[in-house]
Amino acid sequence: MALAASVVAAPPTTAIIGTPPQPDWVQLSAPQKSILAPLAKDWSKMDNIGRKKWLGIAERYPAMKQDEQQRMQERMREWVGLTPEQRAKVRDTYKDFKQLPPEQKKLVKQKWEAYSSLPAEEKQRLRDTGKSARLLAPPPEAAAPTSDSPSRGSPENNALPTPSANEATRNQ
Repeated sequence: MALAASVVAAPPTTAIIGTPPQPDWVQLSAPQKSILAPLAKDWSKMDNIGRKKWLGIAERYPAMKQDEQQRMQERMREWVGLTPEQRAKVRDTYKDFKQLPPEQKKLVKQKWEAYSSLPAEEKQRLRDTGKSARLLAPPPEAAAPTSDSPSRGSPENNALPTPSANEATRNQ
């Protein structure tokens, strides 16, 4: 009876759930190294979750079309050029975008396409003047103007999104 009481009284053990250790750069296969080459210098600084994500992309990479592969390589080069703060902002923006209703996602994509087609000088002018609209701002019909916010027809409300927000839609 005493034995049963000690078994019942024992505290439960805790299980640590996490991402198992991921390989160091030298442990990657030649194809993985080739695909993930833009990330080589940062690989040792990545946490296991980040490494696992990139390894998953490397696994899917051979099945991608040529233009998708090129875009992925470009995105990796851009990603390594971002500061930790910029990366966090991109992640947050992407998470916000994923939670938007489909009709608002469509509007955001349309705004981005319009912005992307502008000449570089015009994009820079919009960024410099602060008139590039927030990518995830509610559509005009959902946002009632207040005394201190722009009206529906004002240039601020009709401006285009900033490029950093677009990276969130393509990087994750």
